[in-house]
Amino acid sequence: MKKALIIVDVQNDFCEGGALAVPRANEVIPYINLLMEENEYDQIVLTQDWHPANHKSFASNNGRQVGESIILNGVPQFMWPDHCIQGTFGAEFHKDLNRDKVTHIIQKGKNTEIDAYSGFQDNNHFMKTGLDDFLKYHEIQLLEIVGLAMDYCVKFTSTDAVANGYVTCLHFNGTRAVNVKPDNGKDAIYEMIQKGVTVLG
Repeated sequence: MKKALIIVDVQNDFCEGGALAVPRANEVIPYINLLMEENEYDQIVLTQDWHPANHKSFASNNGRQVGESIILNGVPQFMWPDHCIQGTFGAEFHKDLNRDKVTHIIQKGKNTEIDAYSGFQDNNHFMKTGLDDFLKYHEIQLLEIVGLAMDYCVKFTSTDAVANGYVTCLHFNGTRAVNVKPDNGKDAIYEMIQKGVTVLG
């Protein structure tokens, strides 16, 4: 069974000191590097939040406060601080992440009008990113998923992976949650398990 490692959004803005820093995010980087060193993957894919500066998920572009919610194109949208803007330092992958074995990069969140948490598609399920086509082309059947943040982009990437027919495993030690609310991370784990994601220790 061919397998791929999907590394979700290990970017400066989600790491320590970033615009949308995930608590303890930097702890996952040595773990992810060790996975790549100790395992043989047929493909290693990075996903990258890649927002235009006028993205509608940013509170600043809606005259709202960070943490508020609006309806954006028919779906609820949490208002985020400006983050991972195309071409900025914040959007770059963290320098400590070893990218020597990376075979592909998927950029998401490029459409101003709709956010994209999942590495597979936008939040409206209108536009695919090309990740599924890439994996199918390379006959990948098993996905191992790590990265940031567990309760948003990692969760939606993992559940979409199951929905697209992949055997899907999440490395618990390779992810951290934003925890906008204290139980968000825990709830995300339950939701992923309910949808068929295997959570590895």
